[in-house]
Amino acid sequence: MKTWIRQADWVVGWDSARSSHCYQRNVDVVFDEDGISFVGKTYDGEADTIVDGSGKMVMPGLIDLHAHPSTEPAQKGIREEHVVPSMYMSSLYQRSAVFRLDAEGRQAAIQMAYAELLRSGVTTVADLSFPFEGWLDVVAGTGMRAYVAPGYASARWKIKSEHQLGFEWDEAAGERDLEAALELIGQAEKQPRLSGMLYPAQIDTCTQSLLEASMQLSTERHLPITTHIAQSVPEFQEMVRRHGKTPIQWAAEIGVLGPRMTLGHAIFVDQHSWLGWNGADDIGLLVESSTNVAHCPTPFSRYGQALEDFGRYRRAGVNLVLGTDCCPHNLLEEMRTAMTLSRVSSRDGESVKTHQLLEAATTAAAKALQRSDLGRLEPGCQADILMVDVQHHSMRPLRDPLRSLVYHAADRAVKDVYVGGEKVVEDGRVLSIDLDNALVALEKAQKRMEAGVAHFDYAGRTASQISAPTLPVKR
Repeated sequence: MKTWIRQADWVVGWDSARSSHCYQRNVDVVFDEDGISFVGKTYDGEADTIVDGSGKMVMPGLIDLHAHPSTEPAQKGIREEHVVPSMYMSSLYQRSAVFRLDAEGRQAAIQMAYAELLRSGVTTVADLSFPFEGWLDVVAGTGMRAYVAPGYASARWKIKSEHQLGFEWDEAAGERDLEAALELIGQAEKQPRLSGMLYPAQIDTCTQSLLEASMQLSTERHLPITTHIAQSVPEFQEMVRRHGKTPIQWAAEIGVLGPRMTLGHAIFVDQHSWLGWNGADDIGLLVESSTNVAHCPTPFSRYGQALEDFGRYRRAGVNLVLGTDCCPHNLLEEMRTAMTLSRVSSRDGESVKTHQLLEAATTAAAKALQRSDLGRLEPGCQADILMVDVQHHSMRPLRDPLRSLVYHAADRAVKDVYVGGEKVVEDGRVLSIDLDNALVALEKAQKRMEAGVAHFDYAGRTASQISAPTLPVKR
């Protein structure tokens, strides 16, 4: 079905001469399930549906290249202030060990997260999840373009005390889970809008052989690949203990870096102020190998940590993309947070510009996926389209609509979203997800998850003892 957005007040179009986004005024945009067919001043063809573009901004759908939608929504109310000072503030390992969501809860979590993503204008997501029953069916039902990334590893973290991180190794299980991941990716690729991504979970939980096998498969099957790396001080210290070099340097040595690889976080590189490391080689290794980095500022800001800084990575030549990682799964807010923290950590108000964050959420992410048909509003590209209500009170006065969207309105001004030419959000409401039912199911699952915490905790503590409520409950 052909849709014609007629005379949009603003369009974030594509300037092919400059290879960059640009503003266009009073423009028609025409598309169907086969892609965008027209972006210009006057369309003189026919269409099945005509949409009035007055008071609207049309822009390419956003791309989130690092999200954990099957678990993170259940952490709402738990992780926002949960820190472990003896683990350099990171509570990642403790939460992963003790807060375990069941399959029913994961299905509900995905629906909640994907609804948040769609309402913030995300049309493509990299879904980094450990496989569970019903995963692909739930994702396909959302209507989003998703890169399904089934997690596998040679070890899992084991918390021995508040200051001691251990590892339970099972290398055979990692190899079996890689095979299972390949089978699941094959199933995903048979469904519309679903693709596959390899996901050896973390640099510290995978053996060299598992990482090397993953990279070889990525090359042979033309699959994007991702892993977590340089995401905490304890990880940095562990990798130095094992190999005598930084996580990035070891990854480069064994051939894990490359243009198909997107590194989750890569915050604690050798120049980071928290480390006191004698060297400045890591960012150069990322540039030389054309490796991508998925920056997710929100979870780290909760630990008092930041990537130092977005602008420095970008100026060096690193292809930086964005991810939400945790709740809220709102990429527009993540763009604003990335800008703020980069300016603060660099002490430079001009460290990064709004148009560079837009690139990170569109064309840079498409490059990481090796997709020339995503992230741009141009004939021949996929019809993944976001419509913003520029008359919304939070967008006005309207001098620069992208600044108004990123710094003020965010998802509140997102009106309609199309994926593959199909409308999946209308007037801010997600059409493909029963959010009310998903939230009821997730609330029940969160209670089940909390009830099991003491069983998994090394000290037998309850959920409330690990993450206390903001205020005491008066009985």
